[in-house]
Amino acid sequence: MSHPIHPHARPFSFPEGDHGILLIHGFTGIPDHLRQMGEALHERGFGVRGILLPGHGTVPEDMARVSWQDWLLEVRTAAREMQASYPHFSVAGLSMGGVLALMVAQEMDVTACVPIAAAMKTTNQFRWAAPLAAPFYPMIGKKGAASRPSELSKGEGYNYYPTKSVHDLSVLMRKARRNLSLIHCPVLAVQSRRDKTVTADSPQIILDGVSSQVKAMLWLKTSPHVCTNTPEYPLIVDAMEEFLRKAEKA
Repeated sequence: MSHPIHPHARPFSFPEGDHGILLIHGFTGIPDHLRQMGEALHERGFGVRGILLPGHGTVPEDMARVSWQDWLLEVRTAAREMQASYPHFSVAGLSMGGVLALMVAQEMDVTACVPIAAAMKTTNQFRWAAPLAAPFYPMIGKKGAASRPSELSKGEGYNYYPTKSVHDLSVLMRKARRNLSLIHCPVLAVQSRRDKTVTADSPQIILDGVSSQVKAMLWLKTSPHVCTNTPEYPLIVDAMEEFLRKAEKA
């Protein structure tokens, strides 16, 4: 049985607007990581929805009960609902959410795609060992995490996560990277130079791989991997507004 959603992990929706944007959080993350960015985009006339991926926003044990297929299905469902509701529809995501956003753009006719710190490669050199390690080490703690898995704290994702979920993330990364050429919509890739989770060449891998005629890159200077709730998030909002408005006319 799944546990209740933490108050700070609830999905959000600001539906009024002429251009819908689906925002997708990352691996172990929560919608709050994208909320202030979503609020700012809504103030500029966009309709915004931030979803909660299955197994997230409760306790790490719930994440162990789902797979990459569940995450992708949730995103596909939300994307189809939004696409039917707006004359223009774009998809954006952070980290694994950026990977999922790319997969939506591979499958659907979207106005634009904005992968933010999207993992084409990561600095974790041991992801390949996750299926072997999972039976012996079912949970992995992030650096500096408490000694036991715990519920979410305010504004944060899981400090512990299932080892087997690392394999699910790897599958999504491979699938997204393999099919980048199926993307023809405008693509804005966002990355921070201080990201220690995703390799610095990931945004260039995306832009080199897509078939889009219109593509751009935004580099942040000071943000960590979760860059959407840092002092630099207004730069992302500014870039997205300009890029998406131009994409509407493409």
